[in-house]
Parts: sequence; structure tokens; C-alpha cells
Amino acid sequence: MSRSSAPLVIAIDGPSGSGKSSVSRAVATRLGLAFLDTGAMFRALTWWCLERGLDLHDEAAVAQAARELPLTMVTEPQAPGVAVDGTDVGAAIRESRISEQVSAVATNLEVRAELRRRQREIIAECRDRVGGVVAEGRDITTVVAPDADVRVLLYASEEARLRRRAKELHGHAEAEAVAATHAQVVHRDRKDSTVSSFMEAAEGVTTVDTSDLDFEQSVEAVLEVVAATVGTRA
Repeated sequence: MSRSSAPLVIAIDGPSGSGKSSVSRAVATRLGLAFLDTGAMFRALTWWCLERGLDLHDEAAVAQAARELPLTMVTEPQAPGVAVDGTDVGAAIRESRISEQVSAVATNLEVRAELRRRQREIIAECRDRVGGVVAEGRDITTVVAPDADVRVLLYASEEARLRRRAKELHGHAEAEAVAATHAQVVHRDRKDSTVSSFMEAAEGVTTVDTSDLDFEQSVEAVLEVVAATVGTRA
């Protein structure tokens, strides 16, 4: 689909394994927008805290680390990047040790406030520099960018989410891989839901259920929401 030259901010929310990151990147590429993975910011902070030997349950220390975090986010959708103090951590933040501990950081309310501030700054900068952004993560549609032009909750059944994450982590979705993935996905969603709402759409947010959709169908479904919403506002 094509879009007008007017700035466009698209916020995509949803639980783990719903396809937020991959679908958001594809949508940003199709529309010529920047891409912001806000979850990567929490992962980067988790990585930095662990590198510095901080106790992730020391909320004050982690909050101070968030304020000092020398973070650089590359928002090119075809080659997104994350750097901390000049070090590329794009691969490191996807390691299991980060996935297993990031919730301790993500549920820290002072951390969330600081990273929300940074996320809004990046969204505003992308809107002014390249004409818009697709920002994805937890509570993007309700807290970080409630005034986004398009707000989507990308949802999938627990079974579908576990299957996708198992393929991502283990290369297949056999029973043992799904079982190994269950704790990571379900436990994290349960913990994160104590500080953000991402399982049900808020008022004005459109739900796209990807449970029975493949990747391309999921991308097209979101693009259809964008077209319908922007067309309504035109």
C-alpha cells in the first residue's frame, strides 16, 4: 500500500510470540517508515546491568542504571540495531540469560518511566526525520503512544505463540521444544502483565488475531488496518 506524505505513527502491542517484531519490521519497510523495537531497550538495559554486576532486584540501582544507560537505537527496519556505550549488543540481548531475567527490569516502574521517556523521544525524532515510525512492544498503544495515528494489538493463541517461539529458539516446534519454551513465554507474560496491559485491546485499538495467519497474511492484515484507519482520518 502507499501512504500520503503526512507523518504517520503506528503503535503495535501484544504478548510474546504474537509476531510483533517481525510483522512491525515488515510493515515499516513496506511503508518507508522507521522501526522501533522497544523491548530491545529493556533487554539492552538488562544486559548492561548484568555486565556491571548489578542485582536486578535492586530496584533503585537498576533505575539509576536506566537513567545512565548509553543506549543507541538504530531504527532502519531492514537493519535495526542496538548499541550500548558503542558496543553492538543486538545478538547478546537475545540470549537466554537475558530472556530469562528481563522481566525483573521490565517490571521496575522507575525503569519503565525512564525508557518510556526515551521511547517517546525516538518516536518524535523518527516522525520528524523520516515521516513516521512503527513502534512495537508492551503498552505502546496505551501508555507510550496512545495518540498514535494507528494502534494495533497483535494477538495469537497461547498454542500459536509457543509454537512460533519454539521455532525461533530451537528451530522446530516439536513437543519438547514447545515445553521448553512454555515457561519463558507464559511466565514472562504473566509477570509483565502486572505493570502493563497487552492481552486485550483498549478502546480505539484494533485487534489483529494472527493465530491462523502465516507471516505474509499477518503483515497484510496490519496494512489493511493502517489503510482503513488512515483513510478514515483523511
